[in-house]
Parts: sequence; structure tokens; C-alpha cells
Amino acid sequence: MTADSPFSDKVEAHDASKMPAEYQALLKRVLRIQADCEIGGPHLYVNQWLLAAPSADDQWMLAKVAGEEIDHFRKINRLLNELGEDASELMYIEKSRRDLEAFRQAMPTWADVAVFGFLIDRVGQYQLEEFVGCSYAPLDRALPKIIQEEKTHVGYGLVKLRDMVRTEEGRAEAQAALDRWYPRGLDMFGLANSRRAARYQHWGLKRRSNEGARAEYMAEVAPLIEGLGLTVPDATSGRHFR
Repeated sequence: MTADSPFSDKVEAHDASKMPAEYQALLKRVLRIQADCEIGGPHLYVNQWLLAAPSADDQWMLAKVAGEEIDHFRKINRLLNELGEDASELMYIEKSRRDLEAFRQAMPTWADVAVFGFLIDRVGQYQLEEFVGCSYAPLDRALPKIIQEEKTHVGYGLVKLRDMVRTEEGRAEAQAALDRWYPRGLDMFGLANSRRAARYQHWGLKRRSNEGARAEYMAEVAPLIEGLGLTVPDATSGRHFR
């Protein structure tokens, strides 16, 4: 690796401690944030919605989604354990202490559960896809099943929204939830000109810039939103990271 070229080697757990301090710090940071996001979702909806979902099928599916997210946390935390770190305390903290604002929100309606899957789990999928082929081999190996399950969560959110928009009342609730969560989803990608994001790319831990990934996400969800007969929210409104 030269000063200007990205790091392209594969690092195993037993070699991580031999890597430069910046690599180790970035790797531990991104794994901890990912762990927080994985466990943060169930903390938003399980207590309020698991046994209040509108059908037995929905209760079963929400339980399945929550179980898979908890399992994702377990897998990411094991990667941290191999690096001498532990994120177990994240299983119990208040949502106000979550790293990302999306995981500090309220879910006042069933539409929020659907939109969370449709939008926020989709961001989660994007973030996981950043690590595909990454320089840290144990993380790369853990991804296929996690990403496949995230795609199922995203698909469930879309199916629930399609059900809702069949009625005028459901369409109004869906649009209101979309307006609440869309800016939070866009903010999850981070600052457009983040120096840290550039270092993730430099060390082969991520593939895209924050703004590049956000632009791809927006291009993907816009036709899906319009296909539901809903309005794509203003991408500049209610945002904290630009």
C-alpha cells in the first residue's frame, strides 16, 4: 500500500493487533456502531408492537425480525470480542443513548413499523453491503446471511406499506410515517465530506463515500415510494447531516 492507494490485503483476527492504530480504531468503531444499530431496532418496536401487531402473521414476523436482529448483534459482538472489545452493554441502554438518531425515535403507529422496515432496514442493508469484500476477513465472512435476512426485513416493510395504501386512512398514515423516517434514513449515511469515511475507504473497510451511498439509496427508494402512490419527502427538510 502506498500513501495514495487503498489498503487491499485481507486481515484475520489474529493479525488485527499488528495493524496500524488507525485501522484498529476504525474497525472497532464501525463494528460497535453496527452492533448498536442491530440491537437498537428491537428496542424501538418489540415492547410496543410485538403483541399489538394487527394479525398473528404480523406478530410472528415481527418476532422473527427481532430475533434475527438480535442474532446480528450477537455475531457483530463476537467479532468485537475477538478484538478484545465487548458491546454487551448496548443490549440494555436507553434509546436516547443510541449512536444514530433513527434509533432514538418513537413509533406511534403501525405505519411506523412498516416504514422502519422499508426505509431504515434498507439503510442497514446498504451499510452492511459497504463491508462486502472488505479488508477485515472475519467481517466479510459473516455478511451473506445477515444481508439476506436484512433484505427480508426490507421486503416485509414494503409488503405492509402496500397493504396500508389500499385505504385512504392507511395511505395518510403511511405518508405521515414516511415523512418522519425519510430524513432520519438519509442522515444515517453521515456527513457528505466526512474525513473518517474517507479513511474507512482508504483502509478497505468501506467501498463508497457517504454521499455516494446516500445518492444510490435515494435513487432506489424514490420510484418505490411513488409506486405506492405516496410522495417522496423533501430530502433537505428535517436533516442534521449534509
